[in-house]
Amino acid sequence: MQYKEKTNMLIAGVDEVGRGPLAGPVVAAAVILDSNKPIAQIRDSKSISEKGREQLFFIIERASFAWSVGRAEVHEIDKMNILQASLLAMERAIQRLKIKPDQVLVDGNHCPNISYPVEAIINGDQTVPVISAASIMAKVIRDREMIIYDAYYPEYGFAAHKGYGTKRHLNAIAKYSITPIHRRSFRPIKDLLAE
Repeated sequence: MQYKEKTNMLIAGVDEVGRGPLAGPVVAAAVILDSNKPIAQIRDSKSISEKGREQLFFIIERASFAWSVGRAEVHEIDKMNILQASLLAMERAIQRLKIKPDQVLVDGNHCPNISYPVEAIINGDQTVPVISAASIMAKVIRDREMIIYDAYYPEYGFAAHKGYGTKRHLNAIAKYSITPIHRRSFRPIKDLLAE
C-alpha cells in the first residue's frame, strides 16, 4: 500500500544503511522532496543497481528541497549497539537539514529522538518515495566510503562486499585479523577477540 503524503507539508524521509556489516559506519540520510516534482524511478535502494543508484543520487540531489547525511562511527556502534547507533545517525541527519521539516517519516519500527513529529513506517523504503530517496542517498554515500576504505585495506575486499560478512571477508579476517574499521561487538569478530 502506498503511503499518501500531504502535499502542503514539508516531509522528510529518513533511512539508514549499514546495520548488518562487520565493518564501517552506519549511515543515514534525510531527504525533503518537492512533491510537485515526482521522480518516477525512485524505489528501495536494494532493488536498484549500483549504476542506477548513482544516477538517482544526482537526480535527487538536484530535485530535492534539502538533503543531509548523518552517521555513527564504529566506536559508537560498539559502545551503544547497532540499533541505538542507527537512531543516532538518523537524528544527526535530520538535525543537519537546512530546511526544517513539518513531519519526519522513518523506515522501520523505531523513531529517533527528535523534536519534530515523527512516524516509523515498516517497509517504508518500499512504499514511501521520500524514504526510498533517503535510502538511495545513504546507500550511495556509504558505498563510496567503503570503496575508499578498500584502498587502505585492499586485502579485505571492501569495494566488493561493503563490509558485509561474505566468505571472502571472513577469510580475510581469519588471515589478517581485524582493522580499525571493524566492529568489535559483532560476531564473529567478538568471538575472535575473546580467543
